[in-house]
Amino acid sequence: MSKEGRNEVHTTGEESEGGITSSYETGDGVELKVKYSFFGSIYDEDEKNAVLEAMEQDSLTMGLKVQIFQEDFAKFHDVKHAFAVSNCTTGMHLCTQLFDLKEGDEVIITPNTFIANSLVLLKEKVAPVYADIDPRTFNIDPAEIAKKVTSKTKAIYVVHYAGQMCDMDPIMEIARKHNIFVLEDCAHAHGATYKGKKAGSVGDAGVFSFHSLKNITTCGEGGMITTNNDEWVKPIEALRCMNLGQWDIGQTEFTFGRNSLKKVIDGKYSDYWVPSHFDVQDYKGHWGNNYRMNEIQAAVGIAQVKKIDMLTEKRRYNARYINDGIKDIDGVNGVYEDPNCGHVFHLYTLTLDPEVYDRDGFLRVLYREFGVQGILHYQPTYHFTGLQKLGITGDCPIAEKFFYKRELNLPMHPRLTKQELDDVVAGIKGTAEKLRK
Repeated sequence: MSKEGRNEVHTTGEESEGGITSSYETGDGVELKVKYSFFGSIYDEDEKNAVLEAMEQDSLTMGLKVQIFQEDFAKFHDVKHAFAVSNCTTGMHLCTQLFDLKEGDEVIITPNTFIANSLVLLKEKVAPVYADIDPRTFNIDPAEIAKKVTSKTKAIYVVHYAGQMCDMDPIMEIARKHNIFVLEDCAHAHGATYKGKKAGSVGDAGVFSFHSLKNITTCGEGGMITTNNDEWVKPIEALRCMNLGQWDIGQTEFTFGRNSLKKVIDGKYSDYWVPSHFDVQDYKGHWGNNYRMNEIQAAVGIAQVKKIDMLTEKRRYNARYINDGIKDIDGVNGVYEDPNCGHVFHLYTLTLDPEVYDRDGFLRVLYREFGVQGILHYQPTYHFTGLQKLGITGDCPIAEKFFYKRELNLPMHPRLTKQELDDVVAGIKGTAEKLRK
């Protein structure tokens, strides 16, 4: 098939292999003024040159670029350690193993998040327990977390929804009281802050995403684990790379016939290939996988870290421009900024008063008549068919009302023009006026 033919075939998100993870194109003929872009950052010559430089290296995976990216990312987020991984989901799965979570354990989690958070638990046969959300920030509510703690609770997985951090002080207080872990899902929160502390630096570990949609991206996929725990360095390194490690010469002797391979010099084997290049051991019964990042992604990541502040300021300007433009519309609410937090606006979530507007009707008019494409995040996880088949349930009325009645997400990225921002504001005003009539 010709190049042109391939492009003609893959014109919509539904037809592409990635589906909703790779495009929001619909092919329905609506003339868009502001589409929901699937690229959340800005690339220029820095990223292009970084890719070409990395491609000239001898090794293209887990080399010097990954090391530099990890160091730069850790420094920016005020943590001791950062570990590049293939994506945020694999990073969360690794942390689930790192916490030594097992069948029968429970983890308290928000229903207002992507399915990945629950999947990493289900892979280890750990039960997700859903706590309701705050109606202003849409983050997990610490008071609801406290109600869900049982003797089986081993961790709390928080998600910093849309780029605004959760209320971490009471969450950490609950965790320390019950001696349980806290994982921060920072997929939306690069550079976000809570009382001056960076996302990924407050809980026991944080995990970031560099997916195409995110505030910074490493060629469409990628992730990073952060922690201040020195004891977790070796386990994380092993679990992200198939449990590979060095031979322990103090405990292992290798004898074949009359030839012993235990010969050491100053505590090390005399030759780098003796007894072999690596050893493989489990971590508390857990087996890792290939969750590595390649050098090209890391090279782009190095360039992107340098741009985080600039990208964040553009997102903040765009979000606040929309907030200001719609502030006087009855029944329509812009984004609430918690004064304790530095919001980085991965998403711009518009909320409606369901007594004034039908959410789906509002979204339909905004899209079809004003050309502004909105999307929805997130259906309560426990409503998915697969989880219901497992008997997993939830009781989170605020999250349910939020998704089904109140919310839609507007286009938000750092490349929005003033004309596009004005079109968004005009579209919201026009839709509200039409539906009120």
